[in-house]
Amino acid sequence: MTRIAAIIGGGVIGAGWAARFALMGWEVRVFDPDPDAERKIAEVMTNAARVLPMLYEAPMPRRGAITCVTTLAEAVSGAEWIQESVPERRDLKHRVIAEIQATCPGDAVLASSTSGFKPSELQQGAARPSQIMVAHPFNPVYLLPLVELVPSAASDADIIARARQILTEIGMYPLHVRAEIDAHIADRLLEAVWREALWLVRDGIATTEEIDNAIRYGFGLRWAQMGLFETYRVAGGEAGMRHFLAQFGPCLQWPWTRLTDVPEFTDALVDLIADQSDAQSGHLGIRDLERLRDDNLVAILRALKQQGAAAGKLILDHDIALRGPLRDEAPLVTVRRVVPVDWTDINGHMNEGRYGQVFSDASEELMTHIGADRAYVAAGHSYFTAETTIKYLAETHAGETITVTTRVTAGQGRKLRLWHEMHRAADGAVLATCNQFLLHVSLETRRSCPPLPHVAEAVERLAAAHAAAD
Repeated sequence: MTRIAAIIGGGVIGAGWAARFALMGWEVRVFDPDPDAERKIAEVMTNAARVLPMLYEAPMPRRGAITCVTTLAEAVSGAEWIQESVPERRDLKHRVIAEIQATCPGDAVLASSTSGFKPSELQQGAARPSQIMVAHPFNPVYLLPLVELVPSAASDADIIARARQILTEIGMYPLHVRAEIDAHIADRLLEAVWREALWLVRDGIATTEEIDNAIRYGFGLRWAQMGLFETYRVAGGEAGMRHFLAQFGPCLQWPWTRLTDVPEFTDALVDLIADQSDAQSGHLGIRDLERLRDDNLVAILRALKQQGAAAGKLILDHDIALRGPLRDEAPLVTVRRVVPVDWTDINGHMNEGRYGQVFSDASEELMTHIGADRAYVAAGHSYFTAETTIKYLAETHAGETITVTTRVTAGQGRKLRLWHEMHRAADGAVLATCNQFLLHVSLETRRSCPPLPHVAEAVERLAAAHAAAD
């Protein structure tokens, strides 16, 4: 069944929503009267299509089309999810929501990307207030998983529950904000840091680059994987948060920050900040900065994924959900994935160690297929690799989609031999091969032994099928 998302407003946030939905298999319709909207959305989609698949070992869903339409009614007709991302003007949002509700399905999710307005403010004068909620994302929407999902007392509980489910299905984290509040949660925290940063620049204490360095070389790294309170709990040592509060709580009375004051927003302050920002990164174009940001985010998120921590745990769980069981075919397609940016070396192509990882991943998929899975290992049995021979036949670059086919070339008793071929999906070229020899072992004795009957039978069946297909 085709699932349709309508994006109303194709700016940076709207385009990010469109890319996220399309890459997760939804058909997307975008309405934006800006004559450059289609070009801008295409550029964002190009960025998103390059990096989002790098987060996953699983193949991505079949990509949905993004279509720019000429009327709002055409965009929302039959849509299951409608995301309003027009500029932050209440009167404009009210007009757009009224036009949406005149045409859209009554049970569709109607969400606003607003960072400041409460849902009750958006619901004022609406035909169906219960349909409207806030779903506030973070840029880039196609990589960052957080969505602040904010209902009001008038919001329909069933629609809110469906919104949570859909956001989870497309790999995002719906943070259900249980009470309406201006600017929700995350932006209030960001505004506090932003306001203090403006004072530091205005008063000549630090430049824009020095403030950015203070964040990215220090507490920003901790926040990325532990947040605020967990970071401070660790700072409390063995005694935990209570000790931290006892030690540092009194400093809250000290006049360190100026969060209750707002610096006067003068032309001089604007010029000071803009000039420093230009000196810091003005030599890079916006697309260069976006690409650098996205590559860094992929590397950070993949590191967190490897540890099963924070946002990485979310991606890991979503990755598992996207994977399906292997089909019993000759040869088996054991890997379908995009090469991530952190797999490349100084020469710009995939590091040789990663070839070993790809072929190891392929053999693990085969192990699961024959029943030598985690439960089998937990019961005390496994296959150990005794020998591999890898041949590197062509360069493999970040962003390329690769597949690995695997054949069982020998599968008698305790011995198992596999032949892997890694292909470039775009043209089918063979990039590398691997001849892998494995022995079945007892994890209790750490010595070779025959596999259990159901695994032995599966191996022999595959070996016969793959021999017949040659």
